Amino acid sequence: MSSQDNEQEYRVVAVVLIAILTLVVGTVLGFGIHKSRSGATVGGSVVATAAPAADAASAVSANDASVVVENGVVKFYFAVGKADLAAGALVALDDAIDAAKSGKRLVISGFHDATGDPAFNAELAKQRAFAVRDALVGAGVAEASLELNRPEETTGTGNPAEARRVEVVIAD
Repeated sequence: MSSQDNEQEYRVVAVVLIAILTLVVGTVLGFGIHKSRSGATVGGSVVATAAPAADAASAVSANDASVVVENGVVKFYFAVGKADLAAGALVALDDAIDAAKSGKRLVISGFHDATGDPAFNAELAKQRAFAVRDALVGAGVAEASLELNRPEETTGTGNPAEARRVEVVIAD
């Protein structure tokens, strides 16, 4: 009888060890997958992609500034109430800077959402566009090559962080 008890105890220990091992492996894999999917935008760094807008929108966070290059358009996303550019903003603007230096015009458009005071939102969108403009001028782009559009209100049911953006488009 005691040998059967020992055998049963070994089975319980084996099941517990397998369960713990499975949890550890699952946790490690989960963190690895999460980090590989979100590592490109954590901490306000650059994401360069030609992915659909739905993928780019998922990279936008309400708490961090980020930059997404999507189909040749550089999109700067901003934290709530802030006009600070994401780290690596100039890297995302490389193609736009080269285009402007070769004679192309860059169009800078600011957007904001419909929540809160419209006048405040428009002014904040303007300050964000100025921050992008200043970064471009600091990188050697002539102000004459830059066109600033008036801030536009974005309405809809999408991600509100998507509305807190400035876009830079290379014009013909």
